Amino acid sequence: MNDLSPPPQYVTRDGDALRDRDTVLSIWHGNLGQEDRIAAKYEWFYLGCPFGPPVLQLLHYTPDATDIGTACAGRRRMLWRGEEIRAGVLVDLTVTPAHRSLGPALILQQGLIQSGRQQLDLLYGFPNPKAAAVFKRIGYEKFTDIVRHAHVLRHAGYLRNKLPAWLAVPLGALADMVFAAKDRLARAFGPRLAYAWSDRADPAMDRLWRDSEKGSGLLAIRDSKHCKWRFDDSPLVRTRYLFLTAAGDAGMQAWFATQVEAGTLHVRDFWSAAGRGRMERSHLLALLCAAREAGHASVSMEIAADDARLENWKRCGFVERSRRPVFGRWSRDETADPQAMDLFLTSADEDE
Repeated sequence: MNDLSPPPQYVTRDGDALRDRDTVLSIWHGNLGQEDRIAAKYEWFYLGCPFGPPVLQLLHYTPDATDIGTACAGRRRMLWRGEEIRAGVLVDLTVTPAHRSLGPALILQQGLIQSGRQQLDLLYGFPNPKAAAVFKRIGYEKFTDIVRHAHVLRHAGYLRNKLPAWLAVPLGALADMVFAAKDRLARAFGPRLAYAWSDRADPAMDRLWRDSEKGSGLLAIRDSKHCKWRFDDSPLVRTRYLFLTAAGDAGMQAWFATQVEAGTLHVRDFWSAAGRGRMERSHLLALLCAAREAGHASVSMEIAADDARLENWKRCGFVERSRRPVFGRWSRDETADPQAMDLFLTSADEDE
């Protein structure tokens, strides 16, 4: 008996970052930003990644014989239980407006899962909270939340939302002086750390990474190769590093990868000799001192981590502002409980 059922309207296929460049950019056009920006991102993220080409999936609409959607998992080197694994961060899910409904998006995501299963050990992503139900539906599990914390350095602007301007300005200036003096006093009784800004990753980061404790949890490999590609080579935004060294010691003690937006110094990534994604209070006090000197109004960071890693941030005045879910899916036979995975993620573990 002949099968007379019609062919499916939507089918997925594995893409090739080099071969399918023009196709992907045409789908992105008008959906992911300005043309010059998306082209620059493609050259960097899709064609320039030193860890291998991304896992790329295209959605084909058979009635018109055209590709109308794309999704990607960018490759990341991560450690899990002390061993390097092949991870992929979910990025750039795009479907053209005429096909923008749940069905095509699900088919595209499922195709990426199938392709990722063959090439990666882990798929993870940071979806919009409204998409959480969809991620659960296609087999992802919520691992944790990534939480944004902030510390105010210039208080007048903050107080203007609560007080009249004539009162907010002098009170803000007074608060600035009091908190700055408090931090200087704490630094005076702590380890003597020198700090310096740099526009490029430093080979000394490799020694710091090598000699620090990583633990057995899930975290990205944070060496100079990671930073050079993730930050230095990115055409999208400028990154500056704050390097900390102990007085009289040439060895690096900690680093922060930072970006500036609207007066806020955003810490995108960091690592220290304390290891396992922890920062000593002295490291954070040096960060705040450098940020004040540079004239920033506040400092922020995003982190998915346990309370032990957050303790010193909170002691230094960082408070929670917002949170987003992190979902993941193991491709191999893995039954790890998210509560016991000892995750450490920052905003650097996203795509840009």
